[in-house]
Amino acid sequence: MSPLGPALHIGEAFSLQPSTFMRLRACLLAIASALSLASLPVAAQGIDLARYVLVDLTHEVAANGPAWPGSVRPFTLDTLVASPSTAMFRLTMNEHFATHLDAPRHAAGGGMTTEQLPLERLIAPVVVIDVQRQAAANRDYALSVADVEAHEAQYGRITSGSIVLLRTGWSRFWADPARYFGAVEEGSTLHFPSFGVEAARRLAVERGVFMLGVDAPSTDIGAAPTFAVHAVLGAASVSGLENLTNLDALPRTGALLLALPIKTRGGSGGPVRAVALVPR
Repeated sequence: MSPLGPALHIGEAFSLQPSTFMRLRACLLAIASALSLASLPVAAQGIDLARYVLVDLTHEVAANGPAWPGSVRPFTLDTLVASPSTAMFRLTMNEHFATHLDAPRHAAGGGMTTEQLPLERLIAPVVVIDVQRQAAANRDYALSVADVEAHEAQYGRITSGSIVLLRTGWSRFWADPARYFGAVEEGSTLHFPSFGVEAARRLAVERGVFMLGVDAPSTDIGAAPTFAVHAVLGAASVSGLENLTNLDALPRTGALLLALPIKTRGGSGGPVRAVALVPR
């Protein structure tokens, strides 16, 4: 979304000892096991990762990456130390740049901020709704309630606690900002597909999903006069994921998503490494 959130400044270098890394990994697997997803068999000692394909749904973060028109220096990486033996950089970026999460606070005054998001709302089963055909014919395409109902007629009712990802195919334009946004000049009408307001309400309010995500710049279509979908999500305490990629590698149902944002106190969102576990 276009409004600039608080900048993130990271100037500390750190390293993980192997024992620490293994403890972190074990903790993550324990969290996933606790979800007890029927579609993802869980061994007593945790998830056997060899049984899954790990799919990275995240774009690289770079200074020349596509930014919302009008954004001023949304990302910089300044060198603090650089030598043959060590390196440290200062990272400054807009919360809502590249692949990122919108916390409810982004569009709701009393909504949860980034550090308040429960882990169980960030690790959940995935439902993929595909509108690539519609988006190819209409770059302003908005997911409709009829699209949601058609998906459910074929794949079953979307259950509470799911994460719904909208596959538009728009990530293929990531390297071309003019095509990705539909315009690059500040104040221009943008053109890209995403969720429609009533479809978002059906999913966020009636179905009780935890998160909506899209492989396009925003959970609202580019030509929307307001950020009405953002408002629906914020009011329902539902987070958004924007600028995803590789959604074509996911099945319509059966995958597990981990979308863990930086834990910024008071943040309205932040960069996220989104990864899906797809059963082999």
